[in-house]
Amino acid sequence: MEDTMINVLLVEDDEVDVMNVKRAFKKNNITNPLFVASNGLEALKMLRSDGNGEPPKVPPNRRLILLDLNMPRMGGIEFLQSLRSDPELKSIPVVVLTTSNQDQDRVEAYQLNVAGYILKPVTFSNFVETMATLNNYWTLCQLI
Repeated sequence: MEDTMINVLLVEDDEVDVMNVKRAFKKNNITNPLFVASNGLEALKMLRSDGNGEPPKVPPNRRLILLDLNMPRMGGIEFLQSLRSDPELKSIPVVVLTTSNQDQDRVEAYQLNVAGYILKPVTFSNFVETMATLNNYWTLCQLI
């Protein structure tokens, strides 16, 4: 079972949304490890080794990133640009989970090869349903 576990990194600055994701994981019996970064800089740090031989906080295989776009310090698009320009990180699948319904954000995200762009559901029950759908999707996908 361990080799089917997916290391999920949630990049989200809103504590309510972080709590909703955690609650939706629990409600759907999603047992994948969930790591949380509050902005793009913190996420990149968690994905990289520290240079002193310490492994990254998020294990280096079978990773999936759930990414908000509107964050302080380093927003989602800037994070995607950094991620995609890093040879060791560029192949990590990213699903955008955001409140931004702007066409420009959607276009930029897809140009940076996101696996999906999902608007955050307003109600918790819809949030639970969205997480269940995502879980079914990433369970079927063959991640490296």
